Amino acid sequence: MSEIIRRDINENWAHSGIVEAGGFVFLSYCVGNIGQSIEDQINGAFDHLNVRLESIGLTLEAVVQMDCLFRDVWNIPVMEKVIKERFNGKYPARKSIQTEFAHSGGQDGLLFQLDAIAFKG
Repeated sequence: MSEIIRRDINENWAHSGIVEAGGFVFLSYCVGNIGQSIEDQINGAFDHLNVRLESIGLTLEAVVQMDCLFRDVWNIPVMEKVIKERFNGKYPARKSIQTEFAHSGGQDGLLFQLDAIAFKG
């Protein structure tokens, strides 16, 4: 078995933002622009994902699967618009889930979060 590498560790949350294992990279809790509009938060989450990918030499094209978490799942069309702008037709598999976020901002805080799996090979 190859080595498992953990990065972007948050000791307070007991959380690794990036885990490399077996040719795949698992990226979790990608968020951004909390408290702003849903489109701004979706773009912020993709910006966060992109920064993490770049930190290990990858781009969005390496993403093979995403879990997209919404406070209101009816905002999926906004996310689809952003995905079309950012992935240039090379779309990952994905699922969308509605959830109540355990976040200090409450209803006006976190509206979108993204977790992803990328292929590093």
